Amino acid sequence: MSARPEGLAAYVAVTAAYWAFMLTDGALRMLVLLHFHTLGFSPVQLAYLFVLYEIAGMVTNLSAGWIAARFGLTSTLYAGLAIQVAALLALARLDPGWAVGLSVAYVMVVQGASGVAKDLAKMSSKSAVKLLAPTEGGGLFRWVAVLTGSKNAVKGLGFLLGAALLATVGFVWAVLGMAAVLAAILVAVLLFMPPGLPRGKKGVPFAEVFSDSANVNWLSAARVALFGARDVWFVVGLPVYFYAVLSDGTEAGDRAAFFTVGSFMAVWIILYGGVQAWAPRLLSAATRPEAELIAAARRWAGALAVVPALLAALALAAGGPAPWLTAALIAGLLVFGAIFAVNSSLHSYLILAFTQEARVTMDVGFYYMANAGGRLLGTVLSGATYQAGGLPLMLGTAAVLVGLSALAAARLRPVGVAAGAG
Repeated sequence: MSARPEGLAAYVAVTAAYWAFMLTDGALRMLVLLHFHTLGFSPVQLAYLFVLYEIAGMVTNLSAGWIAARFGLTSTLYAGLAIQVAALLALARLDPGWAVGLSVAYVMVVQGASGVAKDLAKMSSKSAVKLLAPTEGGGLFRWVAVLTGSKNAVKGLGFLLGAALLATVGFVWAVLGMAAVLAAILVAVLLFMPPGLPRGKKGVPFAEVFSDSANVNWLSAARVALFGARDVWFVVGLPVYFYAVLSDGTEAGDRAAFFTVGSFMAVWIILYGGVQAWAPRLLSAATRPEAELIAAARRWAGALAVVPALLAALALAAGGPAPWLTAALIAGLLVFGAIFAVNSSLHSYLILAFTQEARVTMDVGFYYMANAGGRLLGTVLSGATYQAGGLPLMLGTAAVLVGLSALAAARLRPVGVAAGAG
């Protein structure tokens, strides 16, 4: 698209800042998870560390759309980067000598601030796509897929970076180093952000953050269940299982386990991002009408549910850790990641297709509030199901949640049909 050169420059700047942010976000998650697991935290306690992160994400997304509509998209991006720097510096002040309860509470609060930061930055980037992407030839789907896919590839590198930093320089220096890099990026964005993004409008009522579109609401419900299905195994259960089967309890064994767990999580996220970026071509999005893409969202969710159901059956048959089970989990969850990426890419396109430009920040904020709600649900269930029933219960729960996502996606209608029915 030849028009909007200033807008394109602004989109590139926002995307680059978002990449840097997501690199630190992925690294921080792996640092916190592995560091506190080695300190003896149980799966449920590890889940608690991320609960406030997800709750903060829900609240932030609900309000961030209104904040951006009122004060402009650049303000939410700057705020997200600044809060993340402050959260990293605060985490570096954690004292290993504190009691477990105090440590959990402190990290929960810091992670909550990080959750606010991440979703401010995410909402800014995703809303910019709707406003700046070309409208012809499947341009919206293509730009959404590139942004989301590249973001997840960068976050995957962050998982690997976090594990590598923990094994080499340790927790405190890793956190301080990331804070310094992100602070430098914030300064660069503040100084060199090109024009092109809306500055906001006065008098936007907060009540407008709640959508009256049936499609937006059903898609948000599908998103809750979809991301709950991923995080129920991704956040706590699988990393703890891999650590248990890979580490012999020595310092060298811990380092090897850190690198292996971090590498798997990184490969999973990078694969996920790569398939997301490829999804428009896979789905022939440029030539298919919206009604067919909505139907595809239902079919792909149904296909996804099969994978965790099969893995749960294998884990139940194994009765405990086994080399063949570990290999099956790795292969099966990579397949899950590829199919999950197509589902996620379809959702990310549909939310922007369903919304109008005048409401884009508020509908995107509401949708990503649902996204955070799904991650919160998955985070809580990840520690609880793994501790209560191990891999079979955890993976079975994931299969049920994907099924619920498919049911919600079945209620979506093409925009013209939905408007006529309403």
